[in-house]
Formats: sequence, structure tokens, C-alpha cells
Amino acid sequence: MQITQTKKEDLKHEYTVTMTGAEIDEKINERLQEIGKTVNLPGFRPGKAPLALLKSKYGKAVMGEVLEVAVSDSSIKAINENELRPAMRPKIEVKTFDEKDGLEYTMAVELLPEIKLADLKSIKLEKLTAKPEAKAVKETLKRIASSNKGSEKVEEKRAAKIGDIVVIDFDGTVDGKPFPGMKGEGFPLELGTKSFIDTFEDQLVGAKAGDHKTVKVTFPENYGEEKLRGVAAVFEVDVKELRAPTEAKLDDEFAKSMGFEDLAKLEEVIEQQMQKDYDQVSRVTIKRSLLDALDETHDFDVPEGMVEAEFEGIWNQLMHDHEHNHSHDHEHGSEEEKEEYRDIANRRVKLGLVLAEIGRINKIEVTNEEMQQAVINEARRCPGKERQVFEFYQQNEQALEGLRAPLYEDKVVDFVLESCNIETRQVDIEQLTKAAEQESPKKAKSAKKPSKKASKSHDEK
Repeated sequence: MQITQTKKEDLKHEYTVTMTGAEIDEKINERLQEIGKTVNLPGFRPGKAPLALLKSKYGKAVMGEVLEVAVSDSSIKAINENELRPAMRPKIEVKTFDEKDGLEYTMAVELLPEIKLADLKSIKLEKLTAKPEAKAVKETLKRIASSNKGSEKVEEKRAAKIGDIVVIDFDGTVDGKPFPGMKGEGFPLELGTKSFIDTFEDQLVGAKAGDHKTVKVTFPENYGEEKLRGVAAVFEVDVKELRAPTEAKLDDEFAKSMGFEDLAKLEEVIEQQMQKDYDQVSRVTIKRSLLDALDETHDFDVPEGMVEAEFEGIWNQLMHDHEHNHSHDHEHGSEEEKEEYRDIANRRVKLGLVLAEIGRINKIEVTNEEMQQAVINEARRCPGKERQVFEFYQQNEQALEGLRAPLYEDKVVDFVLESCNIETRQVDIEQLTKAAEQESPKKAKSAKKPSKKASKSHDEK
């Protein structure tokens, strides 16, 4: 085998790899001998068939396998011998391949850049923090009480109004025929919540306990049950009872109904959860500042192939969202817009390489225990389908890597933040939220941002 470098331009290298006909013939013979150990040919025991007979019968069939193995083995050897660090899978173009002339192919490979890391201790950052105020805790408590309000029977013979709860029996039909899921008894329906389709609730405003109503509605075009989309239906409704909502009393009994020992404990848990939320916002802001600082303090050539792959991922998701949302607010696809997203792609790849290099040098790894916990967390999101989730990740290496990548990034970010010079400043939650919503100066020229689905990593690389 002969490996000849034909191009060396920045991060782009190209090689021509050749193997003689004799070398290819040797690989074919090796593969045929493996096959001969198991196949049954008339007149011969397994493993005893002549090589010439095997070649005449299976020679052409193994050529594809031999080509794949020859290219794989030789390209790996070329990479190792030249001590290359490919940024992506090399591009292979086969020129010739047969038993007589052998194999010749070209290998184009784009390399990872040499990154000179900045002194992390020289990076100065400001960390904004906030603490929940007593007033905010009380307001949250009131909202919880409001969403857990009770109700009491209305004794007077009055008409139902928006905000009332009507307890109903209903039986729906389509073209005079019953349909599964369109019948219920003793259902408490709060008028004005739009929890039922179309004008169902509106037609019960004014009804009294004991009334019978015929409600006519049309299912929306995007209704979950395909057979009912856009279909007219009739519901026969009996109003069994009228109830009025009652505000929950904020006391120890209310806290106990929520599973806490008393009101003070409930307030404590609310404050802790609010603090956790505030801390998450604080982390978003300082992580963005850190990424800006890493972007500013590192300068190197970024592999074009990686940038283009990242851009394609962002752009395809953006176009998908555009079509799905039927957005016509402006013309998509202009060269200026594409350039904006290429800048975003370039930044993401650059920062990804910097973080990866920091992790590599400092031997930062995601442990098996951390990966197991990540899979467990995903399974918890799908009650009743936990086994399917576990099997999915066991069989899908790419999906597993999708869990590993953000874990790895967070561990590297935590490591860098511990090394940086950080000054903490306490602000109120409005200031903290405003800071979190402000756009990174390094990305200010991009007026639009891709959806979260298009984001390769956490936060806002």
C-alpha cells in the first residue's frame, strides 16, 4: 500500500492511497477462506473446498466487502501514520478497483485546528444573583391557592354565568350516531375555560340546574381525533347541578391538603423552588458571558465542513418551523439571512471546539453513572413507557450521544467557571431577568434566532 499526500492547505489535506492487484487479491482470498469454513459445497467438507472453486462461486460477491474493508483499513492507517486529527469523517472517492489494477482512491480530510487555550484565570466575569422577596413568595402562594380553589353548590335557582361550574351529563352524536369518547356523566365543567370544543361552554351560559340543552358544535380542523376534524356534532346535555367556585383559605389546613405539615413549610418549599429558578436564570447569564469571553480570547481557523454541517442543521430546522407555523412575516432564505445563521454556526462550532479542548486537556469525562441517571430522567418523562425508553437508548448510540453532549458541556463550563475570576452582584429578579433576556453583543447583528429545536446545545452558543 502506498500513501501519497497531494494537498496541504490550512486544515484541508488530501491523500492518494493505492493498493496493488496482488494486495487486493490477497484480501479476496482471505475473505473467501473465511467463507469456505462455513459453506457446504457438494463433494467437500466445510473448510476443505479449493480456493479456486470458492473464487469462481463467490469471488464477485465478496468484492464489495473487500473494497469496504480495504478502504477502511487503509484510510485508518493513513490517518494514524500522519498523526491526523480529523474534524469529520474523511471524504473518499474511489478511482479504480479490481483484481488486476488494484485499488486507488483519494481521501480528503479536514483537520481539527491547533487551539492555544487562554489563561482561564485571566477571564473576569460578573455573576448576577437574586433572592426571592417575601412579597413574591406570597403572590406565588396565592396563585397556587387560586389554581386549587374549591366549589360549593348554588342553592338558589339562578342561571349559570361565566366562572360557574356546571355538573353535566352529556351524550354526543355525529350524523345521529354515537362516537367513542363523546359521552360522560357527572362532569364538572367550569364555564369560560374553553376546555370543551367550539362554543360548547357558551351555549350553557344561562342554563339552570335541571335544564336540558341541545348543544351543536363543530370540531376544529386540527382536532386530535382525525375522524372528527371539521365534523359537526350534537350533544344532548343535562345540567345536574350548579356550583360556584370558592377561594381556598391560606392556612395550615390548606397546606396539609397540599401534602405539607403546615403553611410555613409550604412557604419554605415555594421559596426554595423560586431560588432554584432564580439560580438557573443566573447560570444562563453567566454562561453566556463566559461563552462570549471564550469567543473573544480565542482565534483559530474553524473547519469549514463542521460549520457547514452546523449551518445546515440550523437552517433546515428554521425552514421546517417556518413552514409548520405558516409564517409570512418576511421573506425567508435571503443571502443576508443565511449569512447571519452561518455566523451563528461558526460561533457554535468554535466554542464547541474550545470547550472540547479544555475538557480533553483537563481529562473531564461524563461517568457511566451520570449517563445512567440521564437515561433514567428521560424515562421518567414517559410514564408507562420506561422500558421502551431504556431499550431505545441501548440500541441508539446517536441518541445516547445526544444525552452525553450537554452533560459534558455543563461539566466543562462548571470547571471553567471555577477557574475564572468571578465577582458576584446581587440584583432584584427584574434586573436578573432583563439581563438574561438581553442579546449577546457577539450575536447582536442576528435579528432572528432559531427555535430551541435547532439549538445544538444548552443555552445560547
